[in-house]
Amino acid sequence: MTIPTVWIALAVFVGVAALVAGLAMSFRNPHSSLLESRLEQYAKTAPAWAKEPKPGSILAEPLEENSRLFENLVSRFTKLNLNLLFEQADVAMTAPRLVLISAGLAVLGGVLGLLLRWHGALIPLGMLAGGSLPMLWILWRRKQRLKQFAQQLPEAMEMLARALRSGQSLAAGFQLIASEMPPPIGKEFGQVFEEQNLGIPMEQSLREMTERVPNLDLKFFATAVILQRQTGGDLAEILDKIGRLIRERFQLWGQVQALTAEGRLSGVVLLALPILLFFAVYHLNRDYVMVLFTDPMGKKMLAGAIGMQILGAFVIKKIVNIQV
Repeated sequence: MTIPTVWIALAVFVGVAALVAGLAMSFRNPHSSLLESRLEQYAKTAPAWAKEPKPGSILAEPLEENSRLFENLVSRFTKLNLNLLFEQADVAMTAPRLVLISAGLAVLGGVLGLLLRWHGALIPLGMLAGGSLPMLWILWRRKQRLKQFAQQLPEAMEMLARALRSGQSLAAGFQLIASEMPPPIGKEFGQVFEEQNLGIPMEQSLREMTERVPNLDLKFFATAVILQRQTGGDLAEILDKIGRLIRERFQLWGQVQALTAEGRLSGVVLLALPILLFFAVYHLNRDYVMVLFTDPMGKKMLAGAIGMQILGAFVIKKIVNIQV
């Protein structure tokens, strides 16, 4: 079977475009005028933590113009904050670099399909799978980091409560957590402590930390600290109760995970079985599977199967995903 000329031309075009874009971003000169204007405005106005930058302000914009372009496009069409996503995943990534890596992997997926002599209808699927790998990795890393933060939070609450009972200040307790506990919670509390040294109010630092880490228990902690600083009270006792509540919730969550393990495993098997069976039959008898792409009725059956797979994944997730 010969490789379609249109797919070879498409792969070459995308590869050359990605190479040119990569070289352009690598040898691009820094925009010193934008940096100078930002520093000038910063010197003439109040500090950044005294008031939040207005939307569209130069203080709130990234230095790189291509970063702003990609972030504006992504935010407009997907309502996704890439900077916040990168910060939550703790990856040193920018929007142009993410697009460049995704384009390169998409081209690699298309070239791999051509080398393996896939059917022309399967090559776009290979390009889509390769291009989506960087974003999937970032989302997976973000999920793992937030999960680890939630597991470390009860111990941090107890450590902070012991520090307060020993006579230390709240800022010193934050420093203790930053020095004694590993990332990600040590890094987040350390950032709050450093912001305190720079003069940022505690309330604003805690609110920004809850934005970086979307955790309900952390919001309880931030609310308790803000109220205690405004009205007074025994903060150590409140922290002990929050830590105990988090531990009991984790215990209940573990029981729910054990009870729903069979359902989750069944969902994975049911969702993966049609895909694996398709590639197995494609390898054994390619002409038998290609009817799904060449015959009009086969195309309708394939579209219906994909739709049912997505619907089944959604239903299974709703059944086994029990909020605790």
